[in-house]
Amino acid sequence: MLATIATVSAAALAAPVAGLLGYRQLKRAAFAGKLRITAPAGIEESGFVRIGGIDQWVSIRGEDRRNPVVLEILGGPGASNLVFLPRTRAWEKHFTIVRWDMRGAGFTFAAGGPQGQGELTHQQLYRDALEVTEHLRARLGVDRLLLVANSFGTVLGLRLARNHPELYSGYVGTDQNIIDGGRERTAYDALLARLRAAGRKKEKELAAAVAMGADRSKWTTRDVAEYNKLVLTSDPLSYDTMKTVVMRSLWFSPLHTLRGLRSYLKAMEFSERLQLEAAALDERAEGTDFRIPFFVFQGDSDVLTPPAPARRFFDDVTAPVKEFALIRDASHFASFRHPDRFLDLMLTHVRPAVTAQPAAR
Repeated sequence: MLATIATVSAAALAAPVAGLLGYRQLKRAAFAGKLRITAPAGIEESGFVRIGGIDQWVSIRGEDRRNPVVLEILGGPGASNLVFLPRTRAWEKHFTIVRWDMRGAGFTFAAGGPQGQGELTHQQLYRDALEVTEHLRARLGVDRLLLVANSFGTVLGLRLARNHPELYSGYVGTDQNIIDGGRERTAYDALLARLRAAGRKKEKELAAAVAMGADRSKWTTRDVAEYNKLVLTSDPLSYDTMKTVVMRSLWFSPLHTLRGLRSYLKAMEFSERLQLEAAALDERAEGTDFRIPFFVFQGDSDVLTPPAPARRFFDDVTAPVKEFALIRDASHFASFRHPDRFLDLMLTHVRPAVTAQPAAR
């Protein structure tokens, strides 16, 4: 993912630098104003919390403390969701949203640097997530949180939802990853097909994809970065999303200075090792029985985490309530490309299931 962002960044920065920086400052100021929460019952706080032996950044935002509390599990790995705040501002009318920069990500990485992240493993992130959950239950006075996980965060999100129904009221996965112990190769095969269809223009890329093979357990971190780049840049909708959604959100983030953006990218590079560890996971072996409402909202044209494997896993899930929906005209980053459609799904399917009452529009 980092290689893809770097590729798109280089194209974006081809514009005259002075004009670009001036426009950036204007947009950041406008977004900062948009983000202010002034509702009497609202909450807007952020700062470091001691989690797992290190200081980790936690942001809590919402217009009404009585709303359901969402714990977002970021993707990447290492990609903080805080850059998407202006795009998802409307969500905060209906939910109190906690955005946690886990170790190896965002402001947590920026504060401690590579040496200050401690143990970066899936198991440690799992322990951290439970500690964050307990902190939020006490801080906000709620019994359970609603898990909303995107992209690589769904690996951790599934494990939390599966194992702790006493802590979470429901699970929502978007850009849902399905890691089947190396058996799942839908996205890889589709990549080869796109590159072959492109003919001689993509011969070099095709050779690189064939050389790395479909067995993720044999990949290096460089292979992971190259694979993500090939997948997202070989698909027009995905590449457009990288430019218009991801890069714009990074560049105009009111929370991030230019130095902060460099740190953001370094965090993703630092955290890429988590993808190698994840290659050995098997979601079905860990179980498809969930004792909380279970939802998957997937981009209908997602080429990085295709909807077909997510649907097959969903069909095997047993849960008290479950819903699967496709977000039209969306590849990866579906919830951020179409935040209005994602919110509509949250209000019509998820909120009634976790609160037993519909949300006011």
